[in-house]
Amino acid sequence: MNPLRYFLMAFALLFCLQAEAQKEVSGVKLAANVTVAGKKLDLVGAGTRSKYFMDLYVGALYLGQASNDGMAIVNADEIQSVQLTIISGMVTRDKFTSSTMDGFKASTGGNLAPIQKEIDQFMGAFADDIEKQDTFTFNYVPAKGTEVLKNGKLMTTIEGVAFKKALYGIWLGNKPADKALKAGMLGK
Repeated sequence: MNPLRYFLMAFALLFCLQAEAQKEVSGVKLAANVTVAGKKLDLVGAGTRSKYFMDLYVGALYLGQASNDGMAIVNADEIQSVQLTIISGMVTRDKFTSSTMDGFKASTGGNLAPIQKEIDQFMGAFADDIEKQDTFTFNYVPAKGTEVLKNGKLMTTIEGVAFKKALYGIWLGNKPADKALKAGMLGK
């Protein structure tokens, strides 16, 4: 076999390995897997949150075992991770927190009272401005709670599976913020 052929085969193999190592959605490169609390989670899927024909952020879902059942994922008391990467300068702190509150209302059927303290704690993590390319990660760890990270920095940890269910329900529940985003995150 000639050297050019070896080179082309090696290049093709490298390209395939690189393609498996990450996925790109709306210009955001997503890792094929992440580690949360010592457990490897694989990327299930990702999608783009759009509103009024504008792409706002990319949402990605990481699980220990793949599933495309949104409500089963919402209700599961197991290590999971949701990652949101802001892709529009139109996303401000005020707009993000307002739409997140709308999401909590939809996710809980308007019954916020049982988790209001946790919602307030969560909203407190968004005191700083939000900029394009900011990445928010919501890692759920049983018996610990939901870790809220901004650009890899831990902002707060919110106890309780009830809060996690409401939070993940924003994107994966029966009344998601964006049906296409939900489908993408579930790998559909």
